[in-house]
Amino acid sequence: MELREMRMFIAVVEEGSVTAAARRLHISQPALSQAMVALERRLGLDLLVRHRTGITLTDAGTTLLAESRAVLARYDQALAALSRHDPPDNVLRLGIPLELPPDLLPGPLAQLGAEYPETRVQARHATTAQQLEGLRNGEIDVGLVRERPAGSDLDATLVCQEQLGVLLARHRADAVATARGVRLDGLAGLEWVGFPRSGSPAWFDELTAILRSHGVSPGDDVRGGDPLIAEVKMAAVTTGHAFALAPPHWSQPMPDEVNLYPLIGSPLVRRTWAAWRADSRRRDLALFVGALEATADQLR
Repeated sequence: MELREMRMFIAVVEEGSVTAAARRLHISQPALSQAMVALERRLGLDLLVRHRTGITLTDAGTTLLAESRAVLARYDQALAALSRHDPPDNVLRLGIPLELPPDLLPGPLAQLGAEYPETRVQARHATTAQQLEGLRNGEIDVGLVRERPAGSDLDATLVCQEQLGVLLARHRADAVATARGVRLDGLAGLEWVGFPRSGSPAWFDELTAILRSHGVSPGDDVRGGDPLIAEVKMAAVTTGHAFALAPPHWSQPMPDEVNLYPLIGSPLVRRTWAAWRADSRRRDLALFVGALEATADQLR
């Protein structure tokens, strides 16, 4: 079991329903419901009895509730003990995802350097799931993540919204593209060259739900493995049997056979949050986050 699953389970029990817990955790109700079903399936136990008016615990669920609270309490104690060994405040460890808008970071980094010249930024690429784990175990100080963190231990602010377009082979686009772009339901029958769910579960679930609602099947091969590099995406798209999603600022080289088209109606919006530990008191981190928010306002 993962710590986030324990937090989800506790929230469901404390709120008395999956719907209320989803609001508390800032995630979708279907995603939380699926997470609970998957947890029960993996453990081979019924944990919750679902009623029209809410939920009650089974004996196994009561045991898991007590053990989860104990594990999380011990985890918090461990973090508190390790806080004595935090790295010097002049190192700001930053997690970043793939495909960030090119105008998002330069200004905030420059402002950080001007106000806190002693602060050195260490940046590393990581998935949303890796960043959230890194924030909670003290490996990074601030992360740029593709889903709003659940729970009260992390704070977050929205810093970017991107209307995704679609990468298509030109000969395939001839049949579905108009002067305005491509309708999402026009991609039905094509394979989505996506990313593994493990990298950002909530964003993956939101995205695939929208695809399905437009008659597009996400496929099963994107549910595991490593993120696909641009060259692999392009190779798959070039065949004409697949499509990939990309932001409007896509800067990777494209073969002549492939083009980026807007999606009519902007049905897919990718959001990026800056996330950090709620108990952080670092002024340089606060300035950096504030500069990100200001840049986001300018880019809207």
